[in-house]
Amino acid sequence: MNNGPNFARRIWRALGPGLITGAADDDPSGIATYSQAGAQFGYTLLWTMFLTLPFMAAIQIISACIGWDTRKGLVRNLTRVLPPAVLFPLVASLVIANTINIAADLAAMGGALRLVIGGPAVVFAGVFGAVCLVAEVLIPYHRYAGYLKWLTMVLLFYVATAFSVSIPWRDVAVATLLPQFSLGYNELLMVVAIFGTTISPYLFFWQASQEAEESRLSFRHAYAEMQRSKKNSFRSISVDTWTGMIFSNLIAFFIIVTTAATLNAHGVTHIDTAAQAAEALRPIGGPLTFALFAAGIIGTGLLAVPVLAGSAAYAVAELFKLRGSLELPASRAIGFYSIVAAATAGGAALLVTNIDPIAMLFWTAVINGFVAVPIMVATMVLVTNKRQAQLIPLPRWLLILGWLAALLMMLVVALLIWSSLA
Repeated sequence: MNNGPNFARRIWRALGPGLITGAADDDPSGIATYSQAGAQFGYTLLWTMFLTLPFMAAIQIISACIGWDTRKGLVRNLTRVLPPAVLFPLVASLVIANTINIAADLAAMGGALRLVIGGPAVVFAGVFGAVCLVAEVLIPYHRYAGYLKWLTMVLLFYVATAFSVSIPWRDVAVATLLPQFSLGYNELLMVVAIFGTTISPYLFFWQASQEAEESRLSFRHAYAEMQRSKKNSFRSISVDTWTGMIFSNLIAFFIIVTTAATLNAHGVTHIDTAAQAAEALRPIGGPLTFALFAAGIIGTGLLAVPVLAGSAAYAVAELFKLRGSLELPASRAIGFYSIVAAATAGGAALLVTNIDPIAMLFWTAVINGFVAVPIMVATMVLVTNKRQAQLIPLPRWLLILGWLAALLMMLVVALLIWSSLA
């Protein structure tokens, strides 16, 4: 009688960096961007969730395989194919984008808590930053990762809300499968933001580093008794990553559907405040609407901020050959944890600018869209390099999807630049 629960527990333990990466993808920046898309354009941009899924899964699987097979992070591998003059600006752009993203997420978390209990949002945001930093420094990765998995469940409120209101599902299906797309500046800007928050560059570095951790420390219990052949490891990584990416895009899909049905349908076509964004949950939340919204923002923020700071730390530590791992105590990786602290503190410092949190969240997604282009191209150059291909043999279909993902991101960014100039 225990076979069912035991099997479920084995599956849950086997899901690791891929699931966490997918959940971190729906951070406060993602929630704000998808909410804006639903409010401003209704169901029109639902096709982006259908289109980006195979591409984001491919680039994440490729990043994960690099980490697993080489037991090194993405930057350490990129040093073999990119000159310092290219690699240093690449890492710098990642760190800057991550720091801005941390600031936006912390601001959103503080604003969400203020909706529920009142008080100074900036103070709340600073406290959340401190909590994230202490947790990442003091809790070993394998235990912390277990906690992070459970935080992903708060996102299911958006799915429940979508089924509690009247939805024109035929219109939803048409918008999802038959793209309607124009070259207007506002729509292109939104598409870049959606792509940037869905195929986020920091997640490439994060999953590669975490798979390297998993490979070195053998925490993937479902395969502990195997010899971890490349075939088995690729299957494990693929299942884990596809699960995380499907979960991520499914939640994003329902955020757009929910906000389109509750906000856009009632004339609210632009979200200026956290309170407006929270109204999308009113049909299921009622008097607890703000509490549910705050739980989603704070839960995903607690998940995403350490991922943002950690991915920046892994990248910089690998670039300067510093010893660093989330499994090491702070005393044995002072440089690594100093970078984690600096990224988190830098994000918290940006809070004093008093930039509107909703606007900051949206523009963070746009910035990620621009930063993702060179990082995706560099990653694909790495795995298609003949010398590296012997270390990281990947299926041809995966490489094709990876290059298409890079080209797609490049195309939408180029169209946005063209539109703004025109």
